[in-house]
Order: sequence, then C-alpha cells, then structure tokens
Amino acid sequence: MSYSSETKAELCRLPLTRPCCVQAELYGALLYCNTFTHNELRVVTEHAAFAQRMEKLLHRAAGVRPERSGGEDSPGKIILSLRDPAALERLCALYGLDPLRSPSHHINLGVLEEDCCRVSFLRGAFLAGGSITDPGKGYHMEFITSHYSVSREASTLMGELGFKPGELSRGGNFVLYFKQSEVIEDLLTTLGAPLAAMELMNAKAEKELVNKVNRRTNCEVANLGKAVDAAQEQLRAIRALERQGRLPGLSPRLREAARLRLENPELSLSQLADIASPPVSKSSLHHRLKKLMEMAEEHEK
Repeated sequence: MSYSSETKAELCRLPLTRPCCVQAELYGALLYCNTFTHNELRVVTEHAAFAQRMEKLLHRAAGVRPERSGGEDSPGKIILSLRDPAALERLCALYGLDPLRSPSHHINLGVLEEDCCRVSFLRGAFLAGGSITDPGKGYHMEFITSHYSVSREASTLMGELGFKPGELSRGGNFVLYFKQSEVIEDLLTTLGAPLAAMELMNAKAEKELVNKVNRRTNCEVANLGKAVDAAQEQLRAIRALERQGRLPGLSPRLREAARLRLENPELSLSQLADIASPPVSKSSLHHRLKKLMEMAEEHEK
C-alpha cells in the first residue's frame, strides 16, 4: 500500500461522532469527488476504506444510500453513484445548493462555522481529491477539484487554519498544494493522521542523517586526496634533493623529516609526527617538509 493510501486509511479509521462534523466531511468529499451535480453523484476510488466511509457519511448526514459497482473499464476501482432525484435534492438542500441560481459550486461557510467542521471539510476533501507523495521521494501534498471557486475558497479556509497552500491549474482541474515538510506534518496531524505525520518526520530524519554521512564521507575523501597529493609532492622534492646529493648536508631535523617521508609514503602528517624520534608536533613536521620542498624548488630554478 502506498504512503498516500496508508494516510487515507488512517483518516478513515477516525470515528464519526458530531453530526455537524459528519456533514462537513461529506461536504468536502462531495466538492472534491469526481461528479456532484443536481443530476448525479459519482465517486470513483480504489480505496475500499474511503468507499465505505463515504457510504456511511451519505447515510448519516443525508439518509441516502448510493449504488456500489466495480469499474468495468478500470478493474480494482469502486464506483459509488446516486441518480435518484429525491435523494440528490436532499443532498443539495443540506448544503443550501440551488443549481438554478448558481450553477457553479461555492463553499457554503454557514455549514462550516466551527474550526472542527472546517477541519472535517478538509479531511473529506483530501479523502476524495487529495494525494501525498512518499516522503522517501519528496514532500508534496495536494487537493484537486474541478471547481475553480471551491479551490479558491478552500485556500482561504486553509489560510484561516494556519496553512497557506500554493495554487495551480492542471488539466482543467484546480490544485492546492504544500511542499514544506513541517507544514505537511502539521496538516496531517490536524486532519487526524498523526501516524502518517510521524512516518514523514522519521523519513526526513533518516534522509538528513544519510545526507550528513555522505557529506562527511565526501569531505574525508577530499581531505585524503589532498593528503595523498601533498605526500607525493614531498616525495618528489626529497628524491630530487637525494639525486642532487644534498641530503647528507642537511640539518639533523631535516634529514629526519626526509627519512620519515621516504620510508612511510602512505602515512599522514599526524602519523609521521607520532613515529618521529623524538616525537614532534604535526605543525613542526609540516614546516620541515615544506622547507625541503622549497629547497628543491629553489635548486630547480
């Protein structure tokens, strides 16, 4: 099951309690489902739990029962449909819809006076027309409806609850979306899906840990590369001095530094400093090797 389906399954497990919230959740689902007019209601979904919940919402809020069928053209899909004029009239009257006065849908805020009802409305909207990306791949949550005015009014409603979505149109539909992981986490918790929010937080933490390890590994590899290059430069300089017969005439400290590097080309500067006799600091050894390189460079010039 996808992350989006798991999130909807969690929301569908919420109990249907207050009548006002049941009515509000159904309202959101109706305005974000496939078809809702005074002639027809049609909900197409692959999510069995949502289909069941939609049937309960319709019965509890309006006393109507839709017909259920399978998708002949799309196996695995469930279709809930309602064409009975009396039942559709009850639904329209429940939300103050008058298709003769206003053929396009708007959100009747009189049905959503309380914050709990507004949250329930958004829950229904997400169940019917929403989706969320697997947090392992990215952060994206969206609500899709074919009604322009509904989308704009839902955006305002979300803003009043503290969530400001982005807006776009896609294929004749209107989309409200969120891309900030923290906002999505808060919205999921508000809608009633804290487990999905926790899964998102865990995925984000795991991703940040992997990125941190990768950055550290890349940094260590880069530093190792620099150390290897520096050791090769030091070896070239010391061998040049050796060919020139200049090593025996160097000071004891410089001869010791040259010997350490020639005998241990693979060791880091810190490791060389530790095996020196007597032990020296890393900065002292670095200074001596640098002096050897400068001497070789001056001779070449």
